[in-house]
Amino acid sequence: MASITGVGSPVSEILAREEQPFLEEWIQNINARTPSNGSISQTDLRQHCLKFFVSFRAAFDRAGGSGPQDPGWKELKEFLAEMSRSQAVRGFTPTETATFVFSFKEPLFRRLQQNVSDPQLLAGHIWESSELLDALGLYTTEVFLGAREVLIRRAQEDMLELSTPVVKLWKGILALPLVGTLDSDRTQIVVETLLEAIVATSSKVAIIDITGVPTVDTVVAQHLLKTVPAARRMGADCILSGFRPQIAHTIVHLGINLLDVTTKATLRDAFALALERTGQHLSETAS
Repeated sequence: MASITGVGSPVSEILAREEQPFLEEWIQNINARTPSNGSISQTDLRQHCLKFFVSFRAAFDRAGGSGPQDPGWKELKEFLAEMSRSQAVRGFTPTETATFVFSFKEPLFRRLQQNVSDPQLLAGHIWESSELLDALGLYTTEVFLGAREVLIRRAQEDMLELSTPVVKLWKGILALPLVGTLDSDRTQIVVETLLEAIVATSSKVAIIDITGVPTVDTVVAQHLLKTVPAARRMGADCILSGFRPQIAHTIVHLGINLLDVTTKATLRDAFALALERTGQHLSETAS
């Protein structure tokens, strides 16, 4: 089978001779295949297509159909990587991103059919061009998915931080009410958030309330219990509240020692103890 040879090949000649009509047909193909087209304007789409076209032609003249792993394709790959990351942020889909490259095939193959009369040579040029564009399209998908994973991970971290609010209940008293399932990652953020708040506010007592936590496993319990000595090193006593009978039973069953930890059944009880330890009190007013 014939190989793509870069400069002098039908592909190179087509790209050099028919830039404007090629671009117009390619842009029409993109719009037809992805009508919504993410949030990109036609002006930006045209700029992306022109940049790709120019970079593809230059890389092809240098490296031919050697494939994206060849250093000659570095500039084009950098452009595609930047575009893919940008589209991941802007709400495009992987299909829309890859279609940008794959739709380049139709205008190229149609022109090859018009310019190459030998069936064997035509098949060779189409096959190797297809392999090259497939590799570039898959590359955009890999970069896109990698960027999307980073965005999802950041969003999860932000949600974890928002789901662990530290509340200043009273002078020198903090509370960290926890709701929902605790896993190792979230519990670690809980500990870090609380310790940072203790230092920032110079609080003397910190209450971790797990009333809204349905279950506690060994790893989570150990993380929570490690908070107690860590808080003490920061100058604050730590009280765990919301220890319902089923959670207390689970912790005992897990063989976790609670002798050095102050626990209370309710947040109210924990707050009352915190007031006592800080030498403060509230007066109850009859309703």
